[in-house]
Amino acid sequence: MTDINKTILQSLGSGLAGACALTALHETARQFIPEAPRADILGMRAIKKVMNKVDEEPPADDELHDWALGGDIVSNAIYYSLIGLAKPKDALLTGAALGLAAGVGAVALPGPMGLGTAPSSRTTATAAMTVGWYLFGGLITAGAYILMKRR
Repeated sequence: MTDINKTILQSLGSGLAGACALTALHETARQFIPEAPRADILGMRAIKKVMNKVDEEPPADDELHDWALGGDIVSNAIYYSLIGLAKPKDALLTGAALGLAAGVGAVALPGPMGLGTAPSSRTTATAAMTVGWYLFGGLITAGAYILMKRR
């Protein structure tokens, strides 16, 4: 395997680790914390919006929820895999920056995108958790990347 292929796999694997950790945190916390962010609702709204634009009927909510979770994992894994652009010594800072940028985007962008603001910023606590949880995903990504680069 070439070095570039190895780096791509390490980047994607690290991004997947961060994305799965983030989604697990979202899904667990929403069941116990009333003000928890609801990335799943944003995902469901986004899928419905796109499907309606192309005159397709969105699936029932249970299936739509699964689609949203899958979409969150794939899109966040690809995003977090940008960690591979960093040198291993800068991975922690890069992971933190990626996570903070994603968290701020998750708070600021849904409203202008027509997805509503409540799922990620209905209260100050919700907005803070949103940013913090994406930061958590970025840090998990960085940790995974550092471990994979050591092998």
